Amino acid sequence: MPPAYPMLAATLFIITYIGIALGKIPGVTLDRVGIALLGAIAMVSFGVLTPEEAFRAIDLPTILLLYSLMIISAQLRLGGFYAWSALNILSLLTRPKRFLLALMLLSALLSAFLANDIVCFAFTPVLATALLQAQLNPLPFLLGLAVASNIGSAATIIGNPQNMLIGQVGGLDFGAFLLWCGPPSLAALISSYGIILLLYRKRIAIKYSGPQLRTKQNWPAFDRWQTTKGLLAVAALIVLFFTPLPREVSAITIAGILLCSRRQKTRDILGLVDWHLITLFCALFIIIRGILNDDLVPHLVVRLAGWGIDLLSLPQLTLISTVLSNLFSNVPATMLLLPFLSADRPEAWYTLALSSTFAGNLLLLGSIANLIVAEQALRLGIRISLRDHAAIGIPVTIASLLILIVWIAL
Repeated sequence: MPPAYPMLAATLFIITYIGIALGKIPGVTLDRVGIALLGAIAMVSFGVLTPEEAFRAIDLPTILLLYSLMIISAQLRLGGFYAWSALNILSLLTRPKRFLLALMLLSALLSAFLANDIVCFAFTPVLATALLQAQLNPLPFLLGLAVASNIGSAATIIGNPQNMLIGQVGGLDFGAFLLWCGPPSLAALISSYGIILLLYRKRIAIKYSGPQLRTKQNWPAFDRWQTTKGLLAVAALIVLFFTPLPREVSAITIAGILLCSRRQKTRDILGLVDWHLITLFCALFIIIRGILNDDLVPHLVVRLAGWGIDLLSLPQLTLISTVLSNLFSNVPATMLLLPFLSADRPEAWYTLALSSTFAGNLLLLGSIANLIVAEQALRLGIRISLRDHAAIGIPVTIASLLILIVWIAL
C-alpha cells in the first residue's frame, strides 16, 4: 500500500534514525530500542505499511537464529561456564603480559562462537575482582577484554547480531564466511594486543591505587553437566552449520533440546534472552521495509554515485560502514547498508561484517560489549572513561581497518 503523503516514509525514517543516533528524545526516557519501535509503529500508523506487510518485513530466520543462540548462551551462563573459563586463566596474573594475551585469545575465541556481549558480561566481574585483589592496573586488561571480544566476534556468522543478520539475509555459507573473515580478525587481534602492550608498557603491572574490593562477589557456580550440555550443543550446531540444513532450523532444534531439562527451569533460561535486542531487530526490519517502499533509495544511489561514492567499492564501503556504525550503532547501520549490497558479491557482505564490527572498538559507545565492560567494572569501583577507551580504541580500530583494507587488496 503506498503512503498517504509523498516522502512520508523518508521523513519517518530520517526522524527515527536521528533519534537512534542521539540515543534519546528530550523529555522522555526512551532509549534506542524504544525509538526504533516507535518508528516501526509510525510506519504502520501512517499507512506506509499495512500490519501484514510489517509482519512480513521481519526476517523470521534471522530472529530465530538470534533467539536460539541466546538460549544456548544462557545454558552455558547458568552452568557457570563463562566464570569457570575466566577463573582458569587467573593463575597467569603474576605474569601480566602473558595473562593479557591469554585473556584476549580466550575472549576472542568464545566470542566467535557465542555472543560477545554475554562473554563480556560474565568475564568482567571475575576479571575485575581478581585484578583488584592482586592490586594490578585493571584498565589494560578490561580494555583488552572489550577489544578482543569485538574482534573475535567478527570472525564468524554467529559471533554477533550484525553478522547473524548479514549471514542470513545474504545467504552466506558458514565455512566461506569463516575462511574470509577469520584471517583478518586474527591479524587484528594480534595487532590489538601489541597496541595495548605498547601504550601500557610502563603501566600494565603497576600497583592499583583505586578503590579496593569490599564485598564478596557471587557468580554462577560451575556445573559440569550443564556446561557439558551447552558445549555439546555448540559443537553440534557448528557441525550442522556445515550441512545444507537451514541454520535457523538447526539452531532452534538444538535450543529446544536444551529446554528439555530436569534441573534448569525454562523461566531461568528464557529470562536471559535479550528481548530488547530482538525487539530492535524486528523494529528495524519494518523501518527498512518502509523506506524501500519509497523512492528515496534509488535516488540516493544515484546521488551517491554523483558524489563519487560507490558502495560496490570495498574500501569505500569499509569507511562508510565505520562512520555509520559509530553514528547509529552496528545493527542499525548494517540494516541501513544491506539494501545497497549485491547478492552476487559475497566479499561485500564479508567486508560489511568485519568493518561494522571493528568499528565498534573506536569509541566506548560504539558497541554494547564496551558498555557492558564499563558498567560491570564501575560496580566494583573501576572507572573506564571515554578518554581511557579512546586512547586504546582509536589506534586499535585504525589498525584493524588497515588490516581489512590490505586483506581486500590481496
